[in-house]
This record gives sequence, C-alpha cells and structure tokens, in this order.
Amino acid sequence: MNQNKLSADPLALILGVLALVIGIASCCCYGITAIVPLIMAIIGLVVANKSLKEFGENPEAFSPQSRSNVNTAKIINIIAIVINGLIVLMAAAVLIFYGTMLSSGMLDGFNDFENDDYYYDSEMESDSLNTWEDDTYEDDTYIIEEDSTEVDTNEKEFF
Repeated sequence: MNQNKLSADPLALILGVLALVIGIASCCCYGITAIVPLIMAIIGLVVANKSLKEFGENPEAFSPQSRSNVNTAKIINIIAIVINGLIVLMAAAVLIFYGTMLSSGMLDGFNDFENDDYYYDSEMESDSLNTWEDDTYEDDTYIIEEDSTEVDTNEKEFF
C-alpha cells in the first residue's frame, strides 16, 4: 500500500508560519504590511481545506502524518488570519482617526501657527524700517501705573 503526502502538506504549513511571522513583524510598521500575510494565510487555509477534503474522499491513499500536518497548518492559518485581521483593522482605525484629526482641526491650527509667524516676521521687518522721532521708545516696553487710592464701589470711573 503506497501512502502519499497530501498536496498542501508543506505549502499550507509554510504559508501559515510565514503569515504569522510577517504579521507579527508588521506591528512594527504600524500594520501597513499586514495585508500581505493576511492574504497568505487565506490562501494557506483554502489549500489546507482542499487537501483535507481530498483526504476525506480517499483516506487510504494518504498517510495519517500528512493529514496531521495539514490539520496543523489549517489551525496555524486560522490563527494568522485572526491576528492579521486585527492588525489590519487597528491600522485602518488609526489611519481614519489621524485622517479625521488632520482634516478637521489640526490643519487649521498648523495654518494659524504659520500665519502668526509670517505676521510676526513682517511686523518686525516693518518696525525696523520705520524711523521714530524718539529712538528710546521700544515696542515691548509697557508702563503700567496703578492708582493707590481707594475707589468707592458705587462710583465707577472709565478712562
């Protein structure tokens, strides 16, 4: 009796292991590359299911060790699909969150900051071009005088 290996015996296992390794490593890249291992895991799961169906039709033609390997590959591919699916969903949520933040208010804040800098620079340039009669006056010097006399609360003074 000749017992062969299932067609997905090495392939499904390799795809599952690579999908797990690349998927976990894609966490360092903010999940952007998690789509590739997700696709690899789906392909590995489909190939493993086809091989298990083939084993179910003719169990005498294939070795039980090969069936065990394909069953393990199926489990690894399911785990890889779940992990990579979560990573892709989290990466999409982060991109949507930052995209919303940037489009709503943060860009306005950055633009206001840039305009304030431009206004400040142009104001400083125009001040340096103006000549004043009294050179001792500086824009940053303010003299605040407080009246030390008590003010009646019923009587209001406007200056």
